[in-house]
Amino acid sequence: MKRNNFKWLFSLALVVFFSAGIYGQSNRIEFTEYKLENGLHVILHQDNTTPNVVVEIMYHVGAKNENPERTGFAHFFEHLMFEGSKHIGRGEFAEIVERAGGTLNAGTWYDYTTYYVLLPSNQLELALWLESERMLHPVIDSIGIATQKDVVTEEMQQVRDNRPYGRILTETLMRAYSEHPYRSDVLGLDPHIRNATEEDITNFHDMFYVPNNAVLVVSGDFEIETTKKLIEKYFGDIPAGTGEIYRPSVVEPRRTAEIRDTVYDNIQLPAVIHAYPMPALGTPDYYAMDMLSTLLSRGQSSRLYRKLVDQEETALSIQSIPLGLEDPGLFIIFGLPNIGVDLEVLEAGFVAELERVKEELISEQEFQKLRNQMESSFVGRNTTIASRSTALATYHTLHGDANKINTELDRYMAVTREDIRRVANEFLQEDQRVVIYYLPHAQ
Repeated sequence: MKRNNFKWLFSLALVVFFSAGIYGQSNRIEFTEYKLENGLHVILHQDNTTPNVVVEIMYHVGAKNENPERTGFAHFFEHLMFEGSKHIGRGEFAEIVERAGGTLNAGTWYDYTTYYVLLPSNQLELALWLESERMLHPVIDSIGIATQKDVVTEEMQQVRDNRPYGRILTETLMRAYSEHPYRSDVLGLDPHIRNATEEDITNFHDMFYVPNNAVLVVSGDFEIETTKKLIEKYFGDIPAGTGEIYRPSVVEPRRTAEIRDTVYDNIQLPAVIHAYPMPALGTPDYYAMDMLSTLLSRGQSSRLYRKLVDQEETALSIQSIPLGLEDPGLFIIFGLPNIGVDLEVLEAGFVAELERVKEELISEQEFQKLRNQMESSFVGRNTTIASRSTALATYHTLHGDANKINTELDRYMAVTREDIRRVANEFLQEDQRVVIYYLPHAQ
């Protein structure tokens, strides 16, 4: 029922999905936004082409907002908020949605947690009531806490700790960040969840799951004025949070020496990982780095694939992943060597390609292909009301500007060939990188 972002680990598609815009100006997405007196930000995107509606609430809380001694709370709440409310019985939330012909989902990330319900448009009021119940008075009691502790800690085992390559991102983050809370992954640590008290959990809820720390998006088949009245009816009297909402102010210090380490896991094929610092989402250099990633590893004609997989046959798989986050993220390169190829040989191969992009300006032809790839990707995204809803919520939450859904492509198109070479030189430096050799236990 519930989505978990760690199930993909290194899925480039998902990372780009939440960090990139959707349409160019010729396909403008119209929306209305306003704020309730309690601070809840509301975005309405009307699309009457299909008889469905999505109601999504995104809270500006993720793994980075947690106490380093109490990690995994945001993900824990993703599950706990389905337990029920004052007027919804335990475990009945999903049943109500499914009986009404709908679906629901949720997800936790480093910077936010989101919940959405998709229903036939004649069930809009039901969707708003359900989400207002979840916000106003969810059931947080010993039974639900104990149940979800078991669920979450079991998920840690299945998705991360006992899954081949499941700890790659975790191991990378804990070495790439020395001070910033991004060093702890979204699932957190088993003891932190097991030892959490009801008071710890209630305090976390009361700080973050309040209307003034959330955005409500309604997209699909509805009438705006009628929907505004329903939103006021169900959300207008929810009290705003009165405490200060914790936002980490930690700035990760610049690394001055390479970190190189070896990790052993229950895997069959070894891997090599490089992680470099990356600008935060929405900053000018982020767009150039994202395009650099596309240049290096998107598709079989990309530089890394063509060189290492096709020509030299040193890699079975190679990809670069721009882990874009609200604070500075990571530019990750992940490679699996071909049979009989040493990791040192594979690493030397992709380092040579990085040096090439630092030294040589990419050709006009290659640059035009890159621009076409970015534009084509934008045009193909956000074709559903659900994806538009999440994009609007994310742009508001992380950028404070939902209209980036209409302007983000322009920022990519403003990137020059010189920008790509410049950011490669600035961020892909040897003394700033983390290198991990990920080896089978047998080695």
